[in-house]
Amino acid sequence: MKKLKTILALMLALLMAVSVIACDNGEEPTTTEPDNGTGVTEPEEPTEKPEEEPSGALHVGILTTSGVDDGSFGQACYEGILEYVDANEGASVNDVKEDDIGRVVQAVADIIADYDAMVMPGFQFAPVGPVVADNPDTYFILVDSYPTIDDEEVELDNIYAMMFKEEESGFFAGISAALETKTDKVAVVNGIAFPSNVNYQFGFMSGVHYANEHFGTSAEIVELPAYAGVDVTGEDVGGNYAGDFADQARGKLIGEALLAEGVDIIFVAAGDTGNGVFAAVKEASVGNYVIGCDVDQYDDGATGDRNIVLTSALKNMTPIVAEQLQKAHDGTFEGQNALLGAAEGGTGYVSDEGRQQLSEDTLQKLEEVFALIEDGTIVPASNFNGHSPDDFPGL
Repeated sequence: MKKLKTILALMLALLMAVSVIACDNGEEPTTTEPDNGTGVTEPEEPTEKPEEEPSGALHVGILTTSGVDDGSFGQACYEGILEYVDANEGASVNDVKEDDIGRVVQAVADIIADYDAMVMPGFQFAPVGPVVADNPDTYFILVDSYPTIDDEEVELDNIYAMMFKEEESGFFAGISAALETKTDKVAVVNGIAFPSNVNYQFGFMSGVHYANEHFGTSAEIVELPAYAGVDVTGEDVGGNYAGDFADQARGKLIGEALLAEGVDIIFVAAGDTGNGVFAAVKEASVGNYVIGCDVDQYDDGATGDRNIVLTSALKNMTPIVAEQLQKAHDGTFEGQNALLGAAEGGTGYVSDEGRQQLSEDTLQKLEEVFALIEDGTIVPASNFNGHSPDDFPGL
């Protein structure tokens, strides 16, 4: 037995020796790591790298009730976002439409987790304050209202809220209409009697009254009693209100009714509803015009070999939205509640050649009144500034 154990031990030792010789042939062991040409091997990299979003690039959402192709308010804000996206690699945008005005704030709350920034055009977004406060790392841009919490206006670090002196833009529209009308009958069509829309209406009326008083015009402002508006305080503000920002059929109906009354120039401040007014004027006889709103709507006025857009009253939302998103991107964003007028570059009218059809005399008079508004000599009436369209500073 002892002899057998000795034989087994010798065999085991021999096997171990053979194994060592087989593994060590006098050469260095090989490796599967690639040589980079410098004599230094590097670990193998994955064939595909996950794409990294550039630092600061924002995924931006915009929620509207009239869509981003309304040719007006929603589109102006959307184009500001596109300016930011085009200028910053990795930035992106998604537009969301909510048809029910009453649930827009809840709609923001439902989707906000998917975005770095949210743009909200419209007075109906004012109660968004709690959503903003609950999402301190998200940027918000609110257009046409200031945020509220429990019906109290608030200013928060992560929201830039801008309101415009729409009465100034409306004033320029009123001046233009009064100076250019051939029938001496003009009108304004609005969507809903939110403060911004009433500001446009009262500003337009102020401009007509100013032109009648100072420039010798005799324009009459036509209102259809069936479409009188009621503002947020319950006050009857008259005018021609469709009661909706997304009802082209009703807009066309109102437009046709005004044309039947002899109106030849209509200022349209009604979002997508306004496209119905455009349609009515396009189908009417030559010599009837609209004045666009919020943005340059000249392209929307083309019909055959003519154009129905006389000029457009502007709120310069596009560059301001783009600027605020860029500040969020760069880390210089500051929340505030801003009021923007002519003096701040926030309001105006289209005067570029080829984008309007105003006479030289009208353009000259518009320059004159713009300067007076810019320096505060003229203060057109608005929904809540205590002035009326027939009694305001500068009249």
